[in-house]
Amino acid sequence: MTGNDETVTCPFDFSDALDFDPVLADLMNRDKPVRIRLPHGDADAWLITSFDSVKQVTTDHRFSRAGIIGRDYPRMTPEPIVSPESINVMDPPQSSRVRHLASQAFTQQHVETMRPRIVRLADQLLDDMEQQGPPADLVQRLSDPLPQQTVLDLLGIERDEWPRIQKSLHQLLVVGEGNKDAAANAKAELTACFAELVEQRRTSPGTDIISAMAAAREGQEQLDDKELAVMTLVLALSGQDTATCEISDIMFLLLTHPELMEYVRSRPGKLPDVLHELLRYIPFRKGVGIPRVALEDVELDGVLIRAGEYVHVSYLTANREPERYPDPHVIDVDRPNTPHMTFGWGGHRCIAMPLAMAELEVAIGRLLERFPGLRLAVAPQEVKWDTATIRRFPLELPVAW
Repeated sequence: MTGNDETVTCPFDFSDALDFDPVLADLMNRDKPVRIRLPHGDADAWLITSFDSVKQVTTDHRFSRAGIIGRDYPRMTPEPIVSPESINVMDPPQSSRVRHLASQAFTQQHVETMRPRIVRLADQLLDDMEQQGPPADLVQRLSDPLPQQTVLDLLGIERDEWPRIQKSLHQLLVVGEGNKDAAANAKAELTACFAELVEQRRTSPGTDIISAMAAAREGQEQLDDKELAVMTLVLALSGQDTATCEISDIMFLLLTHPELMEYVRSRPGKLPDVLHELLRYIPFRKGVGIPRVALEDVELDGVLIRAGEYVHVSYLTANREPERYPDPHVIDVDRPNTPHMTFGWGGHRCIAMPLAMAELEVAIGRLLERFPGLRLAVAPQEVKWDTATIRRFPLELPVAW
């Protein structure tokens, strides 16, 4: 066990297509954790990069998410994205209770009942794209609207409210310092909006996800109104985030790797396995997410993490762990289906993962089926990438067929 006085300043602003951030690559190749300085927050943090150590931190109760509440913790954005009441900053047993109840709305069986609605939304978008004719921007026509429309539709939100809610959700993801007040206002507006929705569903339940979570029971336990409103915000934000980026990122890889595209087209039954390998490979975000606080001194990977210190884990580096994934920087469609960390791990793994996978399967599957001649309409190096948020995705993806 040794100390380490070095602190590495990490803007984590790398946005070169889907190349892996060289700063993150350097940090994961070091022989022990290092301390990092992020763009915002009043302290440094330890960065944990290896798969097994990330797994330990995310399942060890000595590392607390709740411990960051009320503190100016190290982060990527000026305004913390996560609300103090969110499940993402709860610790067991409270988080276990909320997760168990909320996850009843996202069982594989329940998600399968939602799939026809996802297919209908996707087909409507692809009908419009086909009618307009090539070239078309796949981001505008499919990647952006489908996950957003899906989650807002499944939450039972009226269609005329979608643009306002989408604008507020996007505001939470912007990284610029000047966005702080706008993000805080957007969060307050969304919280109030979803609290009102929860109250409506309590008195008039429907077939939507909010009603399903409200109806969830474990003995006498159920989610209270505040918990339901916060879960609704988390789900709406997820619809603006991961699935949206991943549809674009996955299609960029397929469109720039002809052999990969041919493999998926000729073996549609292998699509779920291919999607998981691409999800493992894609650096879906910049930097790191929500840290934890050490509740006591912990020795980990040759360093002493002292009580009160922040600890960040990197799901991106864990997904490139050579001992777990041989040749990790290569897309291998025949790789054994080993769980990855794109949806998190442990007590904060995304409970809506079955829904996200259904969205990806429908979006990619229907797109390739409907447009067998799909191709990029510009050179790959001409594709413009997002630099304003914590996400990694193409701003436009011009295609022809």
